[in-house]
Amino acid sequence: MHNLSKESFLQFKQHLEKGLKYLGIKAFDHQIDMMAVHARELMVWNKKINLTAIKDPLKIAEKHFLDSIASISLFENKKNLIDLGAGGGFPGIPIKIMNPLLKIVLIDASRKKINFLKHLIRLLHLDNIEAVHSRVEDLHGKEAYKKKFDVVISRAFTGLSGFAGLALPFLENEGRIYAMKGRNWNREITPELLKKFNLKTLHYRLPFEKSDRYVLKLSAKR
Repeated sequence: MHNLSKESFLQFKQHLEKGLKYLGIKAFDHQIDMMAVHARELMVWNKKINLTAIKDPLKIAEKHFLDSIASISLFENKKNLIDLGAGGGFPGIPIKIMNPLLKIVLIDASRKKINFLKHLIRLLHLDNIEAVHSRVEDLHGKEAYKKKFDVVISRAFTGLSGFAGLALPFLENEGRIYAMKGRNWNREITPELLKKFNLKTLHYRLPFEKSDRYVLKLSAKR
């Protein structure tokens, strides 16, 4: 890792492997290595642009990478995913590493963050993934994005109702919205939201700090 010893780099990978085992997720060595490169670049670029408030490598392993892929089984049979507010690449890049056949679009309104994501995509030699500099609203009317995705996902992008409204134009007929939330997710559920969407929740716990996490799965009522 940048400015870290080989021992710290090894500890990051071991921490990741131990966390994946706790979550019951199998990753190949090359996938662990790719996530370690992502973490290294995140820390390097974070000195120039604000990508994450988390500085400790082991916390990055848990709060960014493990959190991003804890629900990877949800996307095994999916084809097209769009990540709104991708920031430092979470959850989109770890999901892509774990599911390389999934076609992914990363959206962010910050050009600097998109430059980081493009750098990362080149560095990791990832295929069928692109980083797009745009406000989400500006893509709603574009044919390349309208009703093209079976997964719209976000992690700490905006409130649930706002996210659902922004996500809906991207969904194909059988598509689903996935919002990654903490323990207070139920405070974001409104009667108006439940009139428009069916809601299911997936609960998991981060392996080391034992904090509760939830993926909210929304499907539009027809």
